[in-house]
Amino acid sequence: MSAHDGTTYDGTIHDGTTHDETPRHGAAHDGAAHDGGLSTVEVVILAPVMILFILVLVAFGQLVDGRGAVDGAARDAARAGSIQKDHGTAMSEARKAADADLADVCSGPVSVVQTSQGFEPDSIFTVEVSCQVRGLAMLGLDIPTTLTASFSSPLDPFRRSA
Repeated sequence: MSAHDGTTYDGTIHDGTTHDETPRHGAAHDGAAHDGGLSTVEVVILAPVMILFILVLVAFGQLVDGRGAVDGAARDAARAGSIQKDHGTAMSEARKAADADLADVCSGPVSVVQTSQGFEPDSIFTVEVSCQVRGLAMLGLDIPTTLTASFSSPLDPFRRSA
């Protein structure tokens, strides 16, 4: 404070009273006191949006994880089936391998279908694995998401038949 307005550096007026620096009710001020409620409104509006954004990221993360799991299950099923001696055992082992890989990923049954022709030595054993994953269901969107993957594995030309 300066000596121009009749106060000293400690805020006292020359007549011995102190100068009150707080704004009085109805006095003009810069509006900073009213900004406290605005941040509450921002939090109330933005918090659900941010939570929804995080849930969408988690849901799409589950879809990506499901895609990787189905690809791995198709690979394992083709390999498990290709090392067997007969077609029946090959399909049984392929189903077991796919079921084991997708036990905690799929929300329904796992489908394993042979897409290659026959089961002759020195040929290719191809399987297609598919299942329905949870994905967007955690958001309340009942959109069926079926993921499918295919993989081929060669049959050994020198394997012994049953």
